[in-house]
Amino acid sequence: MKKIIMIFLTLITAAGAFCQNGVIRELTGNVELKHSGASVFVPANAGDTIESSTIVSTGFRSFAIIEVGNSVITVHPLTRLSLAEIQTRGNTENVNVNLQAGRVSVDVNPPAGARASFRVQSPASVASVRGTSFEMDTETLTVSEGRVIYNGTAGTAAIVTGGNSSYIDIDGTPANPVEVAEVSFAPASPIGALSSETTEVTITTGYGGN
Repeated sequence: MKKIIMIFLTLITAAGAFCQNGVIRELTGNVELKHSGASVFVPANAGDTIESSTIVSTGFRSFAIIEVGNSVITVHPLTRLSLAEIQTRGNTENVNVNLQAGRVSVDVNPPAGARASFRVQSPASVASVRGTSFEMDTETLTVSEGRVIYNGTAGTAAIVTGGNSSYIDIDGTPANPVEVAEVSFAPASPIGALSSETTEVTITTGYGGN
């Protein structure tokens, strides 16, 4: 009887979740796709479907705009990423992206009464957001709208709000967004003054105290 109940509950849970696909809305230049199970990349076209585990690669001066449910991903030049998960469960949309190299801009805009959980993971950082807009690579974060809690491997978290930026310093701590803004008005530092070393970071975001 217990086994029957467990199977029944599993079926109910599965019925409440379904997979989605992304769609390439616009592209410029050399954009390629490697679908799950494929051995080679093929040229992408506007309107192409992006399933889970599809790898997207952009060349020099190339862009792609991918719509995934209520989220929009702008893939910048020389970027490679894969969509690890695209799933809707109840009123929550879950999207997981693996950013292997390059830079992305993300807009997460769930409708009223719905929630969107968007996660971008790179070899050096993780960004988990709900209802915000930001741009990131493996080392830096810039928030256009909303509120992001930015964590490094040391020190306390930095709260980065819309219009501000941060980065992970050489000691693993996130830079104070206020100090970053002040530096932007100061004379430029000599080329090579900042370290290019990557460190592991964790980014979480919330609103209304969540």
